[in-house]
Amino acid sequence: MKNGFLWASGLSAVLIVLIQACKSDPDPNELNSLTLTFDHRVGDKSLTLGTDTYQNASGEDFVVTTFNYFISNISLKKSDGTTYTYPQDSSYFLVRETFPASKQIVLKRIPAGDYTAVTFTIGVDSLRNTMDISRRKGVLDPGDVSHDDGMYWSWNSGYIFMKLEGNSSKVEPDPAGNQKFRYHIGGYGGYNAKMFNNLRTVTLSLGAVPAKVGPTQQPAITIITDVAKIFDGVQKISLAANSTVMFSDYSSTIANNYASMFRVLEVKE
Repeated sequence: MKNGFLWASGLSAVLIVLIQACKSDPDPNELNSLTLTFDHRVGDKSLTLGTDTYQNASGEDFVVTTFNYFISNISLKKSDGTTYTYPQDSSYFLVRETFPASKQIVLKRIPAGDYTAVTFTIGVDSLRNTMDISRRKGVLDPGDVSHDDGMYWSWNSGYIFMKLEGNSSKVEPDPAGNQKFRYHIGGYGGYNAKMFNNLRTVTLSLGAVPAKVGPTQQPAITIITDVAKIFDGVQKISLAANSTVMFSDYSSTIANNYASMFRVLEVKE
């Protein structure tokens, strides 16, 4: 009887080990990654906050003091025409000029293959905007001031998709003598009533040579984000005429412009 018990115990132990071994099979995509690096510029110049003076298409000088935007819902197109959509719960990123690490987005566990285009949304979709706030983690947590940077309207319960602030001699001084401009652009189409929708989707071709992803191939895609396009995209925007744009219909004009501010510079293997 004792030997039978020992035999059964030994068999159970072997089965447990085998089950655990099956569960711990390595993920074939574990080492596969692709990095998106955002290089902030104003035309052909690097963006430097608070010091360098630039000029927009209307001939107006400006200094940038704040530049942030959300990137979300990333997908990658393969050379065979199929598309890989990055897991949505992990697909929200806040890019901030003041935080260099945020300008480098590492996408992990990407299926091996040759990729020819990347698609993403500028902003935070309506589903996340209206989701219970307890389920919004990381950069979507409006209560976490370590990365929030004022990118959430608590009074309006919505995210600011793109924030650009600075100074310009062409802006009329406020009572304190400051000549500031502020573009805080959000709005996902409305919750209880239809309104403007400033979510914009961007698709960027990676060029003639695809980005090859595999265990020993972790490509890095450098994407230029050109602040100048915010003023000179689909429509020219004057700082003198529009120094403060927030929750208004005109914000869609700026959204149409910032949809054109991205382009691929290079793909490194």
